[in-house]
Amino acid sequence: MEIGYQRGIFSLDTWTWEIRPIVDKQKGRLYWSINPALERTWHGPGVADGLDFAPNVKVSWDFTKAIAGGLEYYGDFGNITNISPVHYQQQMVFPAIDLTLSPKWEINFGVGVGATASTDHWIVKGILGRRFDWGRRKSK
Repeated sequence: MEIGYQRGIFSLDTWTWEIRPIVDKQKGRLYWSINPALERTWHGPGVADGLDFAPNVKVSWDFTKAIAGGLEYYGDFGNITNISPVHYQQQMVFPAIDLTLSPKWEINFGVGVGATASTDHWIVKGILGRRFDWGRRKSK
């Protein structure tokens, strides 16, 4: 679950809420995940839109222990009880690379292509990830 705030200069929907369950599996060098997210605006013009369905999917292959590559899909179908016509949906596909720099640090980078009129044509994304053990130590 995520509760987010962004200043109005970046988005008129300043307060948002998201439930994003993640179902994933690593089988050998193959990794896949499905994230059937539900999103809601709490403050801004998007409040009237209600609960949105925004699924994500990822499939990748570990080329080495440190480098994986694959495809990521990000969508927003609109209100879960009244799915938007395809023209108004957001559909993006990203060829992406994952770099495992150490047991604690990772980088994800991708260049995405929007597939519908309501989606940006090109998007560049980067994520710097840090793993935490939250006080749990592995026994030797």
